[in-house]
Amino acid sequence: MDSAVNKPENQLETVEALLESAELLHSSLDLGELLRHLLRSVMGRMTISRGLIAVVEDGVMRLALVRGIPSLRVGDEFVEELARQYGIARIFTIGEAQSPVGLLGINLPAGRDIADDETAFLKALLGIAAGGIANARAHDQTRRVNLVLDQKVQELQTLLDLVRGLTATIEPDEVAQLLALTLAGKWAIRRYGLIAWKHGHPLVLRMKGMEPERLADYTRYEKMLFELPEAIRAVDLPESELKDILRDGQAEVVFKIDAGDETTGGLVILGQRPGNHSFSESDLEFGAGLVSQAAVAFENSWYFRETIERKRVEQELALAATIQETLFPLELPQLEGYDLAARNRPARHCGGDYYDILPVIRPGHALRYLICVADVSGKGLPASLLMSNIQATLRALLGRIETLTELAAQMNELLYASTPSNKYVTAIMVEIDPASGEARYVNAGHTDCLLLRADGETVWLRGTGTPLGLLPDRPYAEKFFTLAPGDQLALFSDGVTEAQNPAEDEFGEASVVSTFRRLAGHSAKSLVEEIFHEIDHFAGDAPQYDDITLFVVRREQS
Repeated sequence: MDSAVNKPENQLETVEALLESAELLHSSLDLGELLRHLLRSVMGRMTISRGLIAVVEDGVMRLALVRGIPSLRVGDEFVEELARQYGIARIFTIGEAQSPVGLLGINLPAGRDIADDETAFLKALLGIAAGGIANARAHDQTRRVNLVLDQKVQELQTLLDLVRGLTATIEPDEVAQLLALTLAGKWAIRRYGLIAWKHGHPLVLRMKGMEPERLADYTRYEKMLFELPEAIRAVDLPESELKDILRDGQAEVVFKIDAGDETTGGLVILGQRPGNHSFSESDLEFGAGLVSQAAVAFENSWYFRETIERKRVEQELALAATIQETLFPLELPQLEGYDLAARNRPARHCGGDYYDILPVIRPGHALRYLICVADVSGKGLPASLLMSNIQATLRALLGRIETLTELAAQMNELLYASTPSNKYVTAIMVEIDPASGEARYVNAGHTDCLLLRADGETVWLRGTGTPLGLLPDRPYAEKFFTLAPGDQLALFSDGVTEAQNPAEDEFGEASVVSTFRRLAGHSAKSLVEEIFHEIDHFAGDAPQYDDITLFVVRREQS
C-alpha cells in the first residue's frame, strides 16, 4: 500500500525537479555556468562524489568540467578507459546518441547501482541540458561574431580617423606622427620606428625605443624593400643588414610604405605587443591598410611642397614676414655708456620671436628703458599676428603701471582673454636705469637668460612666473640686479640654447657663456654675430626648427 502511494509522489517530485532544472538550465546563456549547474544537480541528487562533463569542441570530445578527480584536467581530450580507471562507472550521452554534444560521467552511489527511475531522470535531464548547451553555444557564437564585427567597426573608425587626419595635413612629419601614433595606440606598442623618403626631400624619421641613425642610410636597403610584401614579420625577412638592425631593435613586424614611385619609399617597424601577444594575419592586413593610406598622404605632402602648396605658403610667409619686420625697432637707441645690439632670425622666413626696447617715462622719475624678448607659441602668420598683439599691449600699458609685476599681470590677463587657449607667450622684461645700472626683471616662463659679470661670474635670470596668456590670475615676481661697468647682459629665446646639430645635441648654455667670455671686451654687435656664427657652425646641416633671437647690452668700462 505504501509503495503504491509513494510512487505518484516520487514521480511528482521528479517532474518538479526536472522543471526546476529546465528553468535554471535555460535561464543562463553562459556555457560554463550551465555545465556547473548540471553537474551539481546530478551529483547532489545521486549523492555521488565524482563526476565529469565533456563537450565537443572542433570535432573533439574534451573535458569541460571535472569534480572529485584531480588527475583529470579540463581541456584534455576525453578518454573513456582513463575515466573508468578513476571510478567513472556510468557514462551518458548529452543529446542524440549518434551525434552527442557532450558526455556525462559519474561514479556509482555508495553500496548500490543506479535505479531505473534515476536513469530515466538523468536521460530526461540531459535531454533538457542538450537544448541549453545548444542555446549557450549559439549565444557564444553570436557574441564572438559581434566581437569580430565590433573590432571591424573599430578598425574602420580608426581608418576613417586616420584618413581624416591625413587629409588635414600637408607636412610629411605630421603624416609620420599621425601614422606612428595610430599604429602604436592600436596595439599599445612602446617600441616603433618609421622612416620615409623621397629623393630631394628631407628624410622623415620617427623613432621610439629604436636607434634612428642605424636606419637613416636607407639607400643600403632601398632596392630590397621594393621586393618585400606590404606586411611581413621581422623573422621572415631575408638575411640582410636590415634584418640585423631590426633584430637588435626587437622588431616584430614591418610594413612597407609604397607610394608607387621608385623615388619614394619607407617602412614602419613595430615592436612586441604587451603580454607577448603576436600579430595575427588580420592585424597585418589592417596595418597594411593604414600604411597604404599614409603612403598616399606622404606622396601628396611632397607633391604639395613642390607645387601648389609651396606658392600658398610663400604668400603667407611673405605677408607674415612683412608684418614681423614692422614690429622690430628700426634702430636701437644710443645710451651713453652702453653698447646695444640685437638680431632675430626666424626658422621659416617669419616666426614668433619678438624683441623691443622702449623708454619708460614716469613723472618724477629718471628716464628708464624696458628691454623685452618674447617667444610666441607657433610659427607663421598666426604667430606674427599674436606678436603684433603683444607689441600693442606692451606699448599701451608701459608707463601707466608702476611695477613690472603689475605690467606682466595685466599683459597676462589681456592676452588670456584675447587669444586661443593653445596660444601663449614666454617673455623676459628687464627695466634698467642707464645712469646707475640698476635693473629689475620679470621672467614669464621664458628661457633662463645670462648676466655675465666683468670678472667672469655668471648670473642666470631665471623664471619668476608663468607664460603670458596661458593661465588667468597668475602672480609674478620681480628680481633685481645692477649692471656694472664691464658687465654683459644677454637676453635670448630658447632657439639659441636649444639649437641642435645632426646628432640632436643642443648648443646649450655652456656654449653661450664660453663665447661671451672669449669675446669679452668686443662690441655688442660682434657678440651677437659671433653667437649666430657659432650656432650655425654647431648645427651644420641640421634644420633649424625654432626662431633665434638675441639682445645684448654691454655696459662699457668707465
